[in-house]
Amino acid sequence: MVAVPAYASSHREAPFISGQSKLDGTDLYMFRSYEPGREAYVTLIANYIPFQDPQGGPNFYQFDQNGLYEIHVDNVGDAKEHLTFQFRFKSDTKKQTLKVGGKDVRIPLINSGTISAVNDAKLNVRETYTIDMVKEDRRRGTRTRLTNAAGGATEFDKPVDNIGDKTFGSATGYEAYANKHIYSVAIPGCASPAKVFVGQRKEPFYIAVGKIFDLFNLNPLGPEVNGNKNDLENKNVTSIAMEVPIACLATAGEPVIGAYTTASVRQGRLINPSPKGYNRASVEGGPWAQVSRVGMPLVNEVVIGIEDKDRFNSSKPSGDAQFLDYVTNPTLPALVQTLFPTAPAPTNFPRTDLVTVFLKGLEGLNQPKNVVPSEMLRLNTTTPVAVAAAQNPLGVAAGDKAGFPNGRRPGDDVTDLSLRVAMGALCTLTGAADSLKVGCKPSDAPAGGAALTDGVRKTAADFKTTFPYLNTPLPGNFNN
Repeated sequence: MVAVPAYASSHREAPFISGQSKLDGTDLYMFRSYEPGREAYVTLIANYIPFQDPQGGPNFYQFDQNGLYEIHVDNVGDAKEHLTFQFRFKSDTKKQTLKVGGKDVRIPLINSGTISAVNDAKLNVRETYTIDMVKEDRRRGTRTRLTNAAGGATEFDKPVDNIGDKTFGSATGYEAYANKHIYSVAIPGCASPAKVFVGQRKEPFYIAVGKIFDLFNLNPLGPEVNGNKNDLENKNVTSIAMEVPIACLATAGEPVIGAYTTASVRQGRLINPSPKGYNRASVEGGPWAQVSRVGMPLVNEVVIGIEDKDRFNSSKPSGDAQFLDYVTNPTLPALVQTLFPTAPAPTNFPRTDLVTVFLKGLEGLNQPKNVVPSEMLRLNTTTPVAVAAAQNPLGVAAGDKAGFPNGRRPGDDVTDLSLRVAMGALCTLTGAADSLKVGCKPSDAPAGGAALTDGVRKTAADFKTTFPYLNTPLPGNFNN
């Protein structure tokens, strides 16, 4: 019963990944850019390394240099990746020393002074990454190493985390430093360059984690805004953000694209019993093994049974038929009804409404023409952009067709929306004539019209309106 609701979008959602935080994908965002003048681009943001306390020193938070981080795009609708962006990371020290008693002794810190420049001389640990673009199959397809449009370099610097105001000169110094790590990236065959930023951000996901963990110890019909505390408000996360021209993602005749993000590690790992040097505690090799997967929010948390959570994280969308019973006969609504008898669960089985929203997309909104049912985030790239002031956090359900589940923006309230959909909101919205073609009717979902909520709400006004959209991470000297 403790696992009834979504305790976080995809934070520590499966037994294995809960102990592998560097590889733990938390959220995926995909939307048409609403920064003025960038409407011809799609922004993709894959977040990793959950529950970061700002005071994360002395090592702070880095990607796994033995890991492979990927954002996959299906621009055909056949449940297979046709375009993949792969990120590999590397970190090492500059072996900075201080002279102590006549001896040069290496310092124990990640920096030795104030920082303001890319690869600053006072930064003791440098973290860099490369980007490969793979067409068709992620392992066997055509691979291209992407380059910096300014100079052609193939290695990019990741900014160190927000250590604190003194390290970066002022309260605003970190964002100025981080912005120097937004790169223009050339994509072969693409007329315009993409943008890339990889680095720490303030955790954008919002939810009443504590109350939800306690057997949903809140009023699900209570105030939608400011009714409860956002327990992730004082946390940071690490983002891989890309802004890619729509023309380089969508194919002719199919404007809908699907996306999901994964992390993989080598199958073999040997622990070094006597490591010497930085990041030398293990030796890894062999084929890649996928250990994290995120597409639509909350799927592994509230849909997949606990015994299959690790299996889901290792799977591909093309194999999602093995999880179909979790979608057609979901346990979440039944458990909600047990806790709140006045909110009866939907009675239409199989739950074709959930198959539609999670596995196919809504016809006429974000469903590919020849869709093969599979779980991923889907976006219709022809849907007009909603500027920040016009965005509704309840997305399509509130008439904002540029919002969730047609892609996902930072301000979209996916917790409330996912809970409502699980309890039959689509059955209510579709009407007796089933205008949405989801295979149910209002009488199938007695609680389908209820404004179910966790009492936490943000809007687009709470986030940046320029790439990478997510806010400056909380500094290490942050006082809760």
